[in-house]
Amino acid sequence: MGPAVNGAPPRSRSYDARRRQEAAGEARKRVLAQSRALFLAHGYGRTTIAAIAHAAGVSKESVYKGFGGKPGLVRAIYEQSLLGAGGPPAEERSDRAQATVTEPRELMEQFGRFISEVSPLGSPVYLLIRDAAASGDQDMAALLRDVDDGRYQRMLHNARQVLGRGFLRPGLTAEEVADVFFMSTSAELYETLVLKRGWSAEHFGRFMARTLAANLLPEG
Repeated sequence: MGPAVNGAPPRSRSYDARRRQEAAGEARKRVLAQSRALFLAHGYGRTTIAAIAHAAGVSKESVYKGFGGKPGLVRAIYEQSLLGAGGPPAEERSDRAQATVTEPRELMEQFGRFISEVSPLGSPVYLLIRDAAASGDQDMAALLRDVDDGRYQRMLHNARQVLGRGFLRPGLTAEEVADVFFMSTSAELYETLVLKRGWSAEHFGRFMARTLAANLLPEG
């Protein structure tokens, strides 16, 4: 630690490092927020790194350094959407519910609430990826495969967790349950009922809770 200047105590290196980390974290948040807004407003192909950097108040070089380009940005905003609307990540809260909820129907209702929370965040980004892949962008096609595989693996994890609780209809396999969960978190279904038919996210979540219960829980 160096000497004081004009009677003021010197700043420590750890303080300076913490301030730099905080500034970098805030810049990252701005880049992700502006990326999401611009991609969803203008599409993948028409949105440029220069426009994102300008809107976020950072340099193009810093965006490339932090995310590697547009595919990395889209992956990052999709992964951010899966965290949910705030607080502990949605997947952590889902795992906790699967481990602690004691009534099967209550768990299906909890799944519906998670769907109504995460779908408005993640589905528009998924649809952006899907449409860019359909236009022939190979980076987005690869990302779409990664996203679908990751979502299925998560649904398979959920299926095994819930089967382990003994909540579900006898005879169902983990793969069958995972397929039902995979359907329930489909961006295309959200697109049809919410974006096209005008359902609220809450209505959509309640519908999916009933759909999960009807297809997975014992009758009666």
